[in-house]
Amino acid sequence: MTVIEVVSGDITRERVDAIVTAANESLLGGGGVDGAIHRAAGPRLAEAGGAIGPCPPGEAVATPAFDLDPPVRHVIHTVGPVWEGGNHGEAEVLASCYRRCLEIADQIGARSLAFPAIATGVYGFPPDQAARIAVSTLRSTPSEVERIRLVAFDEQTRDLLNAAL
Repeated sequence: MTVIEVVSGDITRERVDAIVTAANESLLGGGGVDGAIHRAAGPRLAEAGGAIGPCPPGEAVATPAFDLDPPVRHVIHTVGPVWEGGNHGEAEVLASCYRRCLEIADQIGARSLAFPAIATGVYGFPPDQAARIAVSTLRSTPSEVERIRLVAFDEQTRDLLNAAL
């Protein structure tokens, strides 16, 4: 059974097999959590992303973790939906992000995984809805991942994730 926990902090400092980044379609790096992960992993992360991109919303791909500290061995890049009011399949695309990340984690043998709050930054997904989708999707998706850490960058996100959990 997968254990899901909510923590506050910097996702690049998590002691897990793989971390998820909320990427843009190019996989070349961006702002927010994606920018932080790219800075911590070094320039080879963007090179690797560019070689396998683009990645459509709702999908996920993995690269090595490059300069991230062990035990992190992989970065899983997923592209969340841009919020357009909620009537354009955004919830389904966001749920797909979490499902696909778990599938990729299983493929690469990751048993521990850290997620940020996908699509809640510049993509504008309402954080309360995103927290509920994240938790319900992670709970309902079969996986070999043993430990999932939902990493909140701020107190509001942490509280919303805890409430959904």
